[in-house]
Amino acid sequence: MKTFNIHEAKTQLSRLVDRAAKGEPFIIAKAGKPLVKVVPLEPKEDLEPFGFMKGELKVPEDFDTMAADEIAEMFGLKE
Repeated sequence: MKTFNIHEAKTQLSRLVDRAAKGEPFIIAKAGKPLVKVVPLEPKEDLEPFGFMKGELKVPEDFDTMAADEIAEMFGLKE
């Protein structure tokens, strides 16, 4: 794994990040002392795409009023 000093990393940051994203991590050092390691992020393949259950669920017509009487009673709004 290659090591770059801060000045060199700053001047070549875009190129170094592109290389790291392609699987070539590197280390940034200050005065020869390693400080940080730059590695690519793991892709989040386990996330389902938005809308993955579209068409699988049915919302009842009275959804916004379901259990309204019971809720009103719980809050003392109905006897």
